[in-house]
Amino acid sequence: MRELDFDLKNNPFINFQSARYAMSARVNVEKLWKWCHENNKSFFTMSLGCLMNAVNSVPQLKRRILDGKAVEYDYLDGVSPIMDEDNEIYREIRVKTPQEFNDIVEWHDYVREEISEILSDEQEGFICEMEERDMTNIANFSCIPWIDFDTLTNCTVDGQAIQPLITWGKVNDDYEMSISITVSHIFVNGRELAYFFENAQKEFDSFD
Repeated sequence: MRELDFDLKNNPFINFQSARYAMSARVNVEKLWKWCHENNKSFFTMSLGCLMNAVNSVPQLKRRILDGKAVEYDYLDGVSPIMDEDNEIYREIRVKTPQEFNDIVEWHDYVREEISEILSDEQEGFICEMEERDMTNIANFSCIPWIDFDTLTNCTVDGQAIQPLITWGKVNDDYEMSISITVSHIFVNGRELAYFFENAQKEFDSFD
């Protein structure tokens, strides 16, 4: 990480009861959906990779406040809940960024192996107290594949939390999928959210 020359004291949102806000928008996922079915890959996993890339492409989404100072991480890992096929086992997983691998397919296979080992108790899942997550270089991702939602709100542990929370839903008949992102207005404005959604669409469109 690196420390930023950022005026926290005079930030207009620093003294709000909560600086958290969310935005939801739809992206077209037809290319990735068909690619996953043609190549026997997990759409959930590949969607996670696309969204992790989109988050890491926007510097403001990688910022935090540590010890009263504004910092920016080089990258954010992804944390996501995972379940077995019977929805009886619930764990969390922390995965590295796709950039650490030769290609997205290699990253996909790494994630699937990690999921398999955690759900079979071969390794421990991700464990971190909610209050400590904002001090860690992670973004939280969650999929709700049963619902084609329009908007979504998230639980707030701390009104001044910075960690991005990203949720995506069911793919509808037009291959559109809702994505919700919760951020802090201390660092993230509308333009940065637009960059996130624009880059997410580019990621989903990159599979031919």
